[in-house]
Amino acid sequence: MNGQPCSTIILTMASTEDYNGKWALVTGASAGIGAALARELARNGAKLILTARRKERLEALAAELAARGTDVRIVLADLTESTAPQAIYDAIAIEGLNVEILINNAGLGQYAEFANCDLGQELAQIRVNCEAMVHLTRLFVPAMIERRRGWVLVLASTASFQPVPFLSTYAATKGFDRFFALGLAEEVAPFGVKVTALCPGPTESEFFDVAGAAQFKARGVQSAEAVARIGLEALAKGKRTIIPYFSGQLTAFLVRFLPVGLITHFVAKAARPGQS
Repeated sequence: MNGQPCSTIILTMASTEDYNGKWALVTGASAGIGAALARELARNGAKLILTARRKERLEALAAELAARGTDVRIVLADLTESTAPQAIYDAIAIEGLNVEILINNAGLGQYAEFANCDLGQELAQIRVNCEAMVHLTRLFVPAMIERRRGWVLVLASTASFQPVPFLSTYAATKGFDRFFALGLAEEVAPFGVKVTALCPGPTESEFFDVAGAAQFKARGVQSAEAVARIGLEALAKGKRTIIPYFSGQLTAFLVRFLPVGLITHFVAKAARPGQS
């Protein structure tokens, strides 16, 4: 046009194909969403470092993925211990591996009246859901910034959008996780690093049984595989928050317009222990 040669601009769309050949660290990988995230990453060509407390389950998952051609390492660690994040980092560094995808999936919960709860479990939630997540992120993000490429997924929850009586500590830690992810995402975006807060609702996993909240499974659950797929697609595209199911999206939208006291009152009525 106007005697000028035409040029063609090719735009490359971000997708989960970008994970191909990258090392991904998945915490809490022995079951539930963590195992599903590991399988989905492997399906997209990522190489995996799996960490959790349960050796037999990690080894079984590693063997399953290796049989499909995935390069897999395992690191046993208990993130309730304050030294675990550094130990994980050191074990990976010794192998000379560069983690480009960090999946902060490990998490704990406890469903109980706070005045009668197990204090150790309450404090463990803070250590795993908040402290360990921040510690691991701080260890691995600087190299991502230096490479000007990286992905960080933080497992939050739909519980992060409002207080949840009888899951008070859990919901508070997930609120922390979500806001941490949002703040970090803005900080590291200029360096090509993507951060996403994945906010699932009730999901097929052992969480309800471990947290003592099995009654919530009767209200309907989403498959861990669906949560993992949607979460990793959102991370690849650079979405900063993703709620992987419609009713959760609707609830998160509506609570923005309702008084928090009213929300908390009705959540308490629905969640009170002993309710069917």
